[in-house]
Amino acid sequence: MANTYVQNYIHLVFHVKPKTTPLLKDDTERVFQYIGGIAKQLGGILIEIGGMPDHVHILTSLPKTMALADFMRTIKAESSKWIKTLNPYYGGFAWQEGYGAFSVSASVLQNVVQYIRNQAEHHKKLTFLDEYKMFLKAYGIEYDERFLPG
Repeated sequence: MANTYVQNYIHLVFHVKPKTTPLLKDDTERVFQYIGGIAKQLGGILIEIGGMPDHVHILTSLPKTMALADFMRTIKAESSKWIKTLNPYYGGFAWQEGYGAFSVSASVLQNVVQYIRNQAEHHKKLTFLDEYKMFLKAYGIEYDERFLPG
């Protein structure tokens, strides 16, 4: 085959490191836009990004030339570095180690988009930890409670 054709949609979730500074509500949109720009620069096709001051959801395609771990490492490192320049308040800001990465079928992309857009509503009823466990269980991922975010 002369060309490589890949479409890997992925729902990424990551959290602010515990005992560090969450995002200020007024900064969240700007931070999400910046993170989306990093994903695009790396070759991802950003479909949706959102979240809450303590965590981020990204729906994107994974670049065909980059491993998921490298994609996430770059997004988290570059965004963390940039966030620290926004305000002295963010001097100790850091993302928690690790992340959730869940494959998404093209047939349910719009469901995931709506899920990400409705984060404020979801979190009126559900903590981030409960949400994260829900994803892990839905995807059949075994986990150790000691290493969960939050």
